[in-house]
Amino acid sequence: METSRFAYDLPPELIAQHPVEPRDAARLLVAAPDHGEVIHTTVAELDRFLRPGDLMVLNRTRVFPARLFGSKPSGGEVEVLLVHRDGVGADGGERWRCFVRGRVRVGMAITLGETTAVVTGCDDTGDRLLDFPAGCDVMDLCERIGHVPLPPYIRRGDEAGDRARYQSVFADRPGSVAAPTASLHLTPALLERIAALGVETALVDLAIGPGTFKPVSAERIEDHVIHAEHCTCPAETVAAIVACRRRGGRVIAVGTTVVRTLESAAAQAGGLAPYAGWTRIYLHPPQTLRVVDGLLTNFHLPRSSLLMLVGCLTGVDRLLALYAEAIAQRYRFYSYGDAMLIVAPGK
Repeated sequence: METSRFAYDLPPELIAQHPVEPRDAARLLVAAPDHGEVIHTTVAELDRFLRPGDLMVLNRTRVFPARLFGSKPSGGEVEVLLVHRDGVGADGGERWRCFVRGRVRVGMAITLGETTAVVTGCDDTGDRLLDFPAGCDVMDLCERIGHVPLPPYIRRGDEAGDRARYQSVFADRPGSVAAPTASLHLTPALLERIAALGVETALVDLAIGPGTFKPVSAERIEDHVIHAEHCTCPAETVAAIVACRRRGGRVIAVGTTVVRTLESAAAQAGGLAPYAGWTRIYLHPPQTLRVVDGLLTNFHLPRSSLLMLVGCLTGVDRLLALYAEAIAQRYRFYSYGDAMLIVAPGK
């Protein structure tokens, strides 16, 4: 399938630069067959479109302040974006895979706050390996001197505000450099109403990397090499999905990262089972989803693998029609934008 089929034109002013308040005041486009063709409402009304017995699955990952500014021995400035921990370094400290802005070479020491890390590897993808000294708690260092790594299309800074707002209210597993944006709309009060309705919740953990923003550059979607991310689908969540199926409920994923995690767990030999590890699962039409019946998601970039994933639920033509409707109705797009609820036909 041609990648160009997933292109669309978005007026720049529809790229959200700030979140709405309260969180659930974001607009919601509902594409659920049982409720008509398309409904325009707000996330605060999400519980109207759920049923007793449904299961809502959330990504509990937490964004950490992964953007660090430091200096080289020459005094030149360098910017480091930590991506994920990559084992133990030569001196027994933490080794991290990262992106570095600024020319560095293997063996170079970089000063980051009160610590010094050494570049121990470089590859053609742009990744660098950075070894921190033994005893350095890198997450603690990030919390003290790091900055929130907002997406490149958000062209402003509000460090204090974004530290709190670029997180879901239930995030408790640090490890992501980007937020699972569909979760940003949920409030404690909304979650309480959903629970009171008889909808259960379950948790997964996928540490979102910067590859989530990478557009598909191949001419055909099948030729794209997708990024890897680490995810965990625990036994409790698998059991909740099995129970949901038995009672006739629907599995509603909150965000594409949840879809990616659940479908990775289901892709194992023998079917759905607990999973913890790296995934390179690439979901795109004409594939269909094995586990997920519905999806709460934000509006994604053109030609992105996330947009293609959503197309597994809608089909390409329906997906593009929904996006055209959102643009015509002046919805706000991307990470701090509005949301869409999609339920598969017959669900």
